Amino acid sequence: MLTIERLNKTFAAPAGPVVALSNIRLQVERGQFVTFIGPSGCGKSTLLKIVAGLDTAYEGTVELNGKAITGPGVDKGFIFQEPRLFPWLTVEKNIAANLSLGNAQVRRQVDELIELVRLKGFEKAYPKELSGGMAQRVAIARALLRKPEVLLLDEPFGALDAFTRTHMQEALLDIWRSSKTTMLFVTHDLDEAVFLGEKVVIMNPRPGHIRNVINVDLPYPRKRTGAAFQELRSKVLGEFEKVEQPPLLDQGAGI
Repeated sequence: MLTIERLNKTFAAPAGPVVALSNIRLQVERGQFVTFIGPSGCGKSTLLKIVAGLDTAYEGTVELNGKAITGPGVDKGFIFQEPRLFPWLTVEKNIAANLSLGNAQVRRQVDELIELVRLKGFEKAYPKELSGGMAQRVAIARALLRKPEVLLLDEPFGALDAFTRTHMQEALLDIWRSSKTTMLFVTHDLDEAVFLGEKVVIMNPRPGHIRNVINVDLPYPRKRTGAAFQELRSKVLGEFEKVEQPPLLDQGAGI
């Protein structure tokens, strides 16, 4: 479904060109849940932006269903760390966004998504009345309404407390199983990567490249305290510990 071949991305900088991504090769099948983990500056977010069509200045091939990605579109949904809701709109209107709730089909789909993301009863609530996890569920529902081929999530739970984050991970898996949408999920949390992903992509920094791809052959729902989970976690951790960490001064580079 998603094919990335020989992808290279370079940024211009005062001190000279910075190679953010080098020779990225990856295949993602339809309906897969793939997580990406690596230190700051390894190009995880840059890779997501390229797949989303938000950055087209690169070398190589990035195709969705056999067609080159040349820009953003409704076939690619993007979820940021912050929900980015319209504060003057209710939950249901935030989900509909530029679509009219007066349209019977849109109304039905919005109602179905509100059920799916467990926000029944909050249709008329405004963003200021929602918790962080609830607001992210609104953002996910808004993206799913457009029926994207792939949903790209850039550390969507990074700002949540541990309890809410755990709940949101389970909720996202329910959404994924119900919607059958392909998901690419960037995180800095190793447990989160193993708990969610069918594949864990481990990335190295400077230049950003894929160090390893580990298949997570564990059935859902997964138990974090189970022996099989801990064994896979140790395997991913072992690979992650081999990753070359960028200098401390580069941690905020945001590449």
